[in-house]
Amino acid sequence: MLNRADALWRAATYVAVALLHLDDNQLLAEPLKAEHVKPRPAGHWGTVPGTAWALVHTVLAAGEVGPGRELVPVIGAGHAGMVQLACAWLSGQLASVRPQYSRDAAGLRRLARDFPHVDGLGSETHPLLMAGAAPGGCLGGALAFSHGLALDVPRRIVVPIIGDGECETPTTAASWLAARALESSAVLPIVHVNGFRMGAQSLLGMMTDSELVPYAAGLGWRARVVHVEATTVDAHEAFREALAGAADAVADGARTAVFLRCVKGWSGPESVDGQPVLGTAAAHKTPLGGAHSDEGQRAQLERWLASYRPAELFDHDGQPIGALAEAIDSAAWHSAEGAGRAPLGLPRSVLPARADRFGEAVGGVLRRHAEGGGFRVFSPDELSSNRLGALRDEPWVSEVLAEEVLLGWLSGWISSGRRGVLVSYEAFAPLMASGIVGHLKHRRLAGEQEVPSLNLLLTSYGWHNVFTHGDPSLSTALLATEDPAVSVLVPADTRRTAAVLDTALNSTDRVNVLIAGKHSELQLPYETVEQELGRGLAIWWHLSDREAPDLTIVAAGDLPTEVVMEAVPLIRAQLGCRVRVVGVLDLTVLGDPQRWPKGLTEDEADHYFGERAALLVVTLGHPAAVWGLLAGRLRRQVEVIGWREPSGPMPQDVLAHELGFDAEGMLRAARRLTGRSEAAR
Repeated sequence: MLNRADALWRAATYVAVALLHLDDNQLLAEPLKAEHVKPRPAGHWGTVPGTAWALVHTVLAAGEVGPGRELVPVIGAGHAGMVQLACAWLSGQLASVRPQYSRDAAGLRRLARDFPHVDGLGSETHPLLMAGAAPGGCLGGALAFSHGLALDVPRRIVVPIIGDGECETPTTAASWLAARALESSAVLPIVHVNGFRMGAQSLLGMMTDSELVPYAAGLGWRARVVHVEATTVDAHEAFREALAGAADAVADGARTAVFLRCVKGWSGPESVDGQPVLGTAAAHKTPLGGAHSDEGQRAQLERWLASYRPAELFDHDGQPIGALAEAIDSAAWHSAEGAGRAPLGLPRSVLPARADRFGEAVGGVLRRHAEGGGFRVFSPDELSSNRLGALRDEPWVSEVLAEEVLLGWLSGWISSGRRGVLVSYEAFAPLMASGIVGHLKHRRLAGEQEVPSLNLLLTSYGWHNVFTHGDPSLSTALLATEDPAVSVLVPADTRRTAAVLDTALNSTDRVNVLIAGKHSELQLPYETVEQELGRGLAIWWHLSDREAPDLTIVAAGDLPTEVVMEAVPLIRAQLGCRVRVVGVLDLTVLGDPQRWPKGLTEDEADHYFGERAALLVVTLGHPAAVWGLLAGRLRRQVEVIGWREPSGPMPQDVLAHELGFDAEGMLRAARRLTGRSEAAR
């Protein structure tokens, strides 16, 4: 085992260094020449040796566990992508997704030449490759994601490999403590403490062992600290024993973490051109950037590569030999994605004929989905405020006051096929923006996999809250990505909220942001709900004139609907124009159909809005989000009323009046759009 671990670590680290620096001669078959070296090497070196050490030991340990347990590695740092690529090439997994990177000398040459632009895979961690389950781009999410991935899977121990710099992020820092709220999530973090984040010494690295152990204990974790100062048999044995003991402890229910203490960039150059590199922030990126033209650096690079003794690892064609071949065959290179999935396509919940109270209607849908198992609700201590307090003691509900952690839990939970929703306030949701964008990018990289959607139910918007609680930025930011997987859902009443929530929970491969009021008492006719769910909007004939409209008003949400219902009679009476009201359930219908799956075509826009009618859109969120969707495509007069930042705290009716979000404001907008100042005589 120890010889295999050493061979696999040397191979993974060697390949990573070759990817960084070499265009040719990747197996050192001849002395290194200038034409073999990249003129401008790009990538990150400092995290490679420690991450490779942790990953190698994890996959080897995973290959030794019995049938009742699985160890699933998750790489936390995107900059460790070279380690993932190296291991994926060594195992042959890379060739299964990109055949040109075959596990031979030609495949390694092609891979090194393409790095860092690796045929749609890039240079950072990727979901198609082993240990790449956690979304990248948002530093600090791997620990929370791992808890979601492990949650309620008794045989599974998830092993996130995270850096000491990553531990300074709010999400990771909160995730250690938040684990107390989960009783059935077996996670064994390996913390790679090399003493430095990207540009300076890490805070965790400044701690001594005597400080680190009680720090972890105070957060509820047992710390096993292992120092690796050289690649010796004793070092491998010490880490192997610590990992095995920690895995047994985690399996027995004890929160345990392994802290790998090492020097940043160890096994690499100690200094370059007289400047120290080893154990400094200078080791973070490629240390030998001038080896193509600098003979001294080139000789240093050759010695560095040779120190891993590649002739003991590969034959002349790049095939693994000896202990490396044994290690590759005995390691478990699997991914957890897809494991333990609940069946997709659950039947639509049976909604009550009258479900007008938010807690009753929404709670009923959530209970219905929970009955089938594989379902979770996550919330930042807002269930009672959101009229869902009756659910708080359910075993499928988790609450901690950290939106970013909850998003990680939800993302990990759904990645293996379970369904769920995060219930929060709209005001707090922008905290999750970068994490959700990372999730969207991750799904684009992974391709269509029929994975349950990431669902958010957001209440308590700024129109009915205090000054500090008005911020619809999340939906604006997500619409700005123009990612076709995004839906921003704005139901007009409680029954529509329940219906669209049910539909969202049954959907796959989407990010559904459902924005709904918990106070709404509207009870609109129900006959257009199926059309709203299917097409994203419908003409509300109970509020509309039958003739071709002069003015079409789009109501996007419950509060806009209340204002529209109050304003329409006033507009008819004072301006004498024909009015049509269209209820929009999914804001993306207003977008370009070439980008958004539900975007209206030109003919559909004429059908719903009328061929010549001016258009007034009333939205819960920023007008900029609507303008971004419309992008000047409609050949008509358009005005949008929505949220703008107020100057300071003020009564709600004053705020609405100031922003034109009342009947009088809509009347003024209608006058501007139609050019009418009084009723036609």
